[in-house]
Amino acid sequence: MRVSNVTVRKRLMIALMAGILIFFIIDLRLGYVQFFLGNMLTDRAKDSWSRNIPFEPKRGEIMDRNGVPLATNISAPTVYAVPRQIENPVETAEKLSAVLNMSKEKAYKLITKRASSVRIPEGRKISHEKAKEIRALGLKGVYIGEDSKRHYPFGNYLSHVLGFTGADNQGLMGLELYYDKELRGEKGSVKFYADAKGKRMNDMADDYQPPIDGLDLKLTIDSKIQTIVERELDIAQATYHPDGIIAIAMNPNTGEILAMASRPDFDPANYKNTAPEIYNRNLPVWSTYEPGSTFKIITLAAALEEGKVDLEKDHFHDPGFVKVGGATLRCWKRGGHGSQSFLEVVQNSCNPGFVELGQRLGKEKLFSYIKKFGFGEKTGIDLQGEGTGILFNLDKVGPVEQATTAFGQGVSVTPIQQVAAISAAINGGTLYTPFIAKELIDPRTGEVVMKKSPVAKRKVISEETSKKIRYALESVVAQGTGGKAFVDGYRVGGKTGTAQKAVNGRYLENNHIVSFIGFAPADDPELVVYVGVDNPKGTVQFGGVVSAPIVGHIMGDSLRAMGVKPRKDQIEKERTFTDPRMIEVPDLVGLSKEELGEVFSTFKIDASGDGDIVVKQTPQPGVKLKEGSTIRLYFGNN
Repeated sequence: MRVSNVTVRKRLMIALMAGILIFFIIDLRLGYVQFFLGNMLTDRAKDSWSRNIPFEPKRGEIMDRNGVPLATNISAPTVYAVPRQIENPVETAEKLSAVLNMSKEKAYKLITKRASSVRIPEGRKISHEKAKEIRALGLKGVYIGEDSKRHYPFGNYLSHVLGFTGADNQGLMGLELYYDKELRGEKGSVKFYADAKGKRMNDMADDYQPPIDGLDLKLTIDSKIQTIVERELDIAQATYHPDGIIAIAMNPNTGEILAMASRPDFDPANYKNTAPEIYNRNLPVWSTYEPGSTFKIITLAAALEEGKVDLEKDHFHDPGFVKVGGATLRCWKRGGHGSQSFLEVVQNSCNPGFVELGQRLGKEKLFSYIKKFGFGEKTGIDLQGEGTGILFNLDKVGPVEQATTAFGQGVSVTPIQQVAAISAAINGGTLYTPFIAKELIDPRTGEVVMKKSPVAKRKVISEETSKKIRYALESVVAQGTGGKAFVDGYRVGGKTGTAQKAVNGRYLENNHIVSFIGFAPADDPELVVYVGVDNPKGTVQFGGVVSAPIVGHIMGDSLRAMGVKPRKDQIEKERTFTDPRMIEVPDLVGLSKEELGEVFSTFKIDASGDGDIVVKQTPQPGVKLKEGSTIRLYFGNN
């Protein structure tokens, strides 16, 4: 059958239009792929060809308030292998195992794995010398990636506070854990390209994605004060061989922790060689125990605030015991203190006198003040593992429980709770949240991205009451049981504590936690220091004997380090025959060697310089030193 020319032309036209339409669709698709999907598809292709060698970020450094580094990083390269690029696995395994001290079998197994890249465990965080050895071998498919490990330049210093990191630079304890998210940063990498067989594609440039370093953490810790605290704890450890020691120094007006330490301690870089019960417990915030007589400050504050006592006008007779609810509660001094003012009750740390104050308050008022001062709840300090302590339920408090609580027995508190509470008692009456992290800083720009300010929880007592407490506690140091914390030239206040330890509901014999909490200057406190010593050996277990002198040494040196100038308006110290003779250092500048004869009979002289005239002296004139102490003199010609 013959087809007409018209029909043929129609069919050709339809075929032509269909072809044009098909090519148009193909062109649209090609354009879409080229211009809209091109980058994505190229990236996917590159991803299928790419191999990553990770570059770890630098973990943020931790430093004290003055910028002294406490936790830093040191470079520690890591070895990676790309199995498909290794041409001679047996030879490569043999050479790697020799440098990295691993078996040939294990090395061979790792570098022949079915994986795009493998990290060699024995090649993690190696020395630069080892890394140089491996590079010199020229092993194809073996790479050195940049890595780092944590470094604690002062060893055991501040160990429980700083904590430590794991093998992957992740925070595991202390501030390293609490601020891990901010400190750790983000990983980077070097990306190179390989074909389907794993061979490196040399015609394609490597891609470098730089890591983002973590933020630096600046603390409230003052390394000058921390060093003094660490020194005194080391001395106490060697002297008394206690089961443990706790120390905290804080600014009472802000809640900033200036120093914190405990014994036993550990080296954060070698924490695996330390028992977990040592490194997992930051005793100043974790441990709970009966506070003993340091708790009497709370009873005193409540009684003064409620107008239940006049320290100088009201008197109390102490026969050495008091009977309450069928129980006999004794004073630490056998035979008692006799008739005394309530100021002397505080100075003598007289238990029956504080039982009287607790009874004047009543249990509702007494316990309401205890809770206002922050006991029975966490302080909120930025360290993990904080304890809450234990208080009696009010409905279970009878006359005996009320009486023992008034002098610090039968309740359980943490050291940081005591420091925060006593700070409120002497700073004018405001309870602050203690804190130890001050700022987070971007190391690239120096910009402060987080800054902590003091947080006032509540007003607990009035300034007038606080003033009376400061005066009473200053008299405890000058004329009472805290005499060994006295520091010439500085007005120091404080309170002793001797707490019995209970196990299975029974108090241990000759096993106490002895403590002292002090503050200075007493009229305008800038520093609070608490020291608790657990079961000191070879001594009388009293806070005034063991802990008070430790606080006195910390307080004196710390105040000088803070630039607080000595004064002469102290309450006159009641001297005993055991107290050393204190002599004021004279002004020796300008004197010749011949004119120093009398000084040599009073002090030891450490001289330096070539001249004959004193041009400088340390300490400065006016400071009181023990007779026989050493003063340093610098000699010149004029």
